[in-house]
Amino acid sequence: MNHSVKKLVYAAVCLALCLVLPFLTGQIPQIGSMLLPMHLPVLLCGFLCGWKWGAAVGFTAPLLRHLLFHMPPMPGAISMAFELAAYGLIVAVLYRKLGKKLPAIYLSLIGAMIGGRIVWGMAQTVILGINGKGFPMAAFWAGAVANAVPGIVLQLVLVPLLVVALQKAKLTCD
Repeated sequence: MNHSVKKLVYAAVCLALCLVLPFLTGQIPQIGSMLLPMHLPVLLCGFLCGWKWGAAVGFTAPLLRHLLFHMPPMPGAISMAFELAAYGLIVAVLYRKLGKKLPAIYLSLIGAMIGGRIVWGMAQTVILGINGKGFPMAAFWAGAVANAVPGIVLQLVLVPLLVVALQKAKLTCD
């Protein structure tokens, strides 16, 4: 399969997963905000397809999901779009620079998770500032770290396993 077509197909599958996976946790929103189901395919897209596709899928997914299903709610979908775009971009850039071995996969993933959460916090600060509300550090900590620990663990376990499995199966876009 043509390299560009392969990236397009993988990105489309990742975007579809972003739309579908939250239905697994959608009945209990607290579970969804803990497991972060949309983050997994965006991170995977960055690893598989590069920064352009990773950022595009990350930015598009929460906005498209909001348009189709009214979830995530506004204005959170906007800040989430910037966060997920940062995930897709950062993970791909680090993966390309650090290499394709397991330690580099983890460093790329952790760097993207930190960078994406910082971008989310900045977007929340701007959006809530426009609405005349503040975004205190406690709210950032709760949303970016404390409430997200199960999702962070899931990302650290599942994403590297999938990337390595796809590498071994020679299904990556390298």
